[in-house]
Amino acid sequence: MSAEALAIESDFFAPRAAIDDLLSEFLTEKAQNASVPGQAALALLLRDFVAGGKRVRPLLCVTGWLAAGGRGDPAQAVRLAASIELAHACALIHDDIMDASDSRRGRPTVHRVLADHHHVPSTAQRYGLSGAILLGDLALVWSDELLHTTPMPDAHRVAVMRCVDLARSELIGGQHLDLLTTGDLHVSIETTMSVVRYKTAKYTIERPLQVGAALAGAGRQVMDACSAYGVPLGEAFQLRDDVLGVFGDPDRMGKSRLDDLREGKCTSLIVHALRASGPAQAGRLRALIGDPHLGEQEAAEVRDILTSTGARAAVERMIEERYRQALDALASAPFPHGASRILENVVETVVHRTA
Repeated sequence: MSAEALAIESDFFAPRAAIDDLLSEFLTEKAQNASVPGQAALALLLRDFVAGGKRVRPLLCVTGWLAAGGRGDPAQAVRLAASIELAHACALIHDDIMDASDSRRGRPTVHRVLADHHHVPSTAQRYGLSGAILLGDLALVWSDELLHTTPMPDAHRVAVMRCVDLARSELIGGQHLDLLTTGDLHVSIETTMSVVRYKTAKYTIERPLQVGAALAGAGRQVMDACSAYGVPLGEAFQLRDDVLGVFGDPDRMGKSRLDDLREGKCTSLIVHALRASGPAQAGRLRALIGDPHLGEQEAAEVRDILTSTGARAAVERMIEERYRQALDALASAPFPHGASRILENVVETVVHRTA
């Protein structure tokens, strides 16, 4: 077995360098061989954009391959993982447009970069938005190219494609539900958790694990174990994100902690606070959340209400419950010891992260 394969079996982050290298080489080649005017610049912009990613989903894909008994040269799993990262780039670029975000990972979002470099100021903003939509589409096309050129048995390919299709359709459904509920402060906790489950939990943890497992020819027992572990952990991941989105350190997160409040996202934090608050506090929340001009002083008032009503503590309990569910599922999962150890460390990282 190669040194790379041995490292991957013991370290969740070991495949990252190989994934990074493949993405950089692939997108550099796309820029060098571009036949359409302007496409080389788009390829290089996409290369720069994906360079800052955490690689959670592609790394889970490789771990899923290990969990299903994948052994030997991990090149196929790495290529499939890179495909997942390009599809994720599409989702992020489009999400930043929908959220009207100006920054991502501490840098300007793609639509801002394109607008800032446009030569006609009067149409720069529209160009930036339109160009970013197209770049997101192009990232998805190139994701499919990596996916369809990954060598694997035909039977495994059918299972891989089903997981990929589910991940994409669930993400779009979750995003749409998120759009429908943004600005509506009367939604139920059940609805907010549906957004969490489909926009993040399945897409971020469960499906990437299953894609990698399917590549290795996983049976139903392994695929079900990926779900039992992945869904609660994915929900904990998004709930932690909701907390950090309001209470986190902007410098560590690389984005403003005012965005979610300005957009009027009705997260579990907000639902719990509205349920527990008196008329005066509820009135202030309804007045402040969704205000596009909300500043740090008003955000501090919202944070005080979220804390004093017990909403933050309630969401922390929800995270803890899902943390335990994921660990319990892992304890009975039919995974090799090395994969189980890696996935246990992932639980700790996801739940206790600060950015």
